[in-house]
Parts: sequence; C-alpha cells; structure tokens
Amino acid sequence: MWTLSGFVDEISADFTEQCRVAAGLGLRHVELRSAWDVNILDLDPGRLATMRQTLAEHDLRVSSIGSPIGKIGIEDPFEPHLRRMRHAAEVAYFFEAPYVRIFSFFLPAGADPGVYRDEVIDRMRELAKVAEDADVVLLHENEKQIYGDVPARCLDVVRSVGSPHLRLAWDPANFVQVGVRPYTEGYDVLRPHVAYVQIKDALAADGTVVPTGEGDGEVAETIRALHHDGFDGFFSLEPHLAAGHAAGGFSGPEHFGRAHRAFTGLLQTEGIAFA
Repeated sequence: MWTLSGFVDEISADFTEQCRVAAGLGLRHVELRSAWDVNILDLDPGRLATMRQTLAEHDLRVSSIGSPIGKIGIEDPFEPHLRRMRHAAEVAYFFEAPYVRIFSFFLPAGADPGVYRDEVIDRMRELAKVAEDADVVLLHENEKQIYGDVPARCLDVVRSVGSPHLRLAWDPANFVQVGVRPYTEGYDVLRPHVAYVQIKDALAADGTVVPTGEGDGEVAETIRALHHDGFDGFFSLEPHLAAGHAAGGFSGPEHFGRAHRAFTGLLQTEGIAFA
C-alpha cells in the first residue's frame, strides 16, 4: 500500500483551503512548504500552531517538511544556513514529520562541479549531523543547477556523507530538465538510496512541466520497478502546472486535482494499491 502526499501550497496560499482540498481528494498526508505565502521556516510559532490544529481538523498528517535548506549558493555563508537547518529540524519535530527535504547548493553558472565538490560534501555532512541529533531523515532533491542535479552527483552526495539520516528524493521532472532520462539513466544506481518520490513530469523538448504520464519522466517505468522492488514510501504530488520558480510552484485547486487524477490513474492501471 503506497502512501500519497502532496505539496499543498500548490493548491492555495490559504492553509485552510490547502487542507480542505487535500482531504477532499482523499489524501491523508501532506508536505509543508509554505502557508499564507510565507515559507514554513519563516512562520511564527502562532501560525505553526494554527497549522497543526487545522491539520488535525482535516485528519491530515505531515509526510515531510519541504524546506529550502541547501537552496543557497555554494559560495554563500554557511553558518546562518546551518542554524536554519536546526530550526527546520525543530519544525519537523513540531509536526511529527519524519523527513525534511533539502538541496546540495547552487553552483555558479558554467562552473565545473568538481571544483566545489569538497565544500558541498562538507556542508552536507554538517546538515546530516543536525538530522542525526534530531532523529529526522533528510531527503536530497535533485534540483536543477545544484551540485546533485544528475544521478552521478546525487550518488556522490549520499555515498560520501554515508549517513542513514541522508537519503534521496526522486524528482523525475527535474531530471528531465537537465537532460537525464530518469529511469533509464538513474534508477539502477540510485534506487538503494531513494526513500521518497516527488510526482511531476516534464517534456524533454523544452522542460515544460505536464501531468504525470504525459511527459518524458519515465514515471510508469519507475513506479513499475519500485513496485517490483517492494518500495514502501511516500509519493508526493508537486504538479507545478500553473507556475514553477526557485522557491516552489503553483497549480491551483483544479490543476492539483488534475495531477492527482493523472497519478492515481497510473497507479490503478499498474494495479498498485495506494492510500
């Protein structure tokens, strides 16, 4: 039984509407990235308490904190960001979320990733140490233009850090947008480290994000293989069907529902049970 979740700030800026629509689709888990147009790590304690109460009212739990940790330049100061990571761990504890999504730092345009590798790995080890102390698991997402944007460097990050508190979030659309065929070129090498799957698809021709199954993200092949391998984890809808940008994306209630139907339809076609 696979578990569905979703970046519910793609539904609306209003958190109550986020929860209402998610629950109406049958979701029992959500991923928290922002509410009221404020990043989850920048909300004050009162707003966080309101969110927790609203989640309870809609019988929703939190699969992951969709944090922006690691979404800074590799040459930007790290110590303030490390303090922000500690806060992210506190937020995860507050919402009883087992995971915090992170990134492996933007590189200067046109730079050789190898030049920055050691600094990236050192920083990722520091982030993983915070996660170990907080007993939370970090999920590295293969975002565009960061060090770990292609399978080989995703593997380098997770192997070099070597912590059970750092795993991988698989985002097929992001792989497509950097010229990678996700299943064909990434599945075999990354599968042992994948703990979480983000559901969005994209066209290889121009990077346009499309509903699951309509792009080149090889989503059907991937979920078929995951099912065969006995994967048991979260699948988080991140549709980006109306807008996508560095801080996240937006779909609106209608397109979020469309994304949900596309993915659940694919699961039904494959005979995979979900909740």
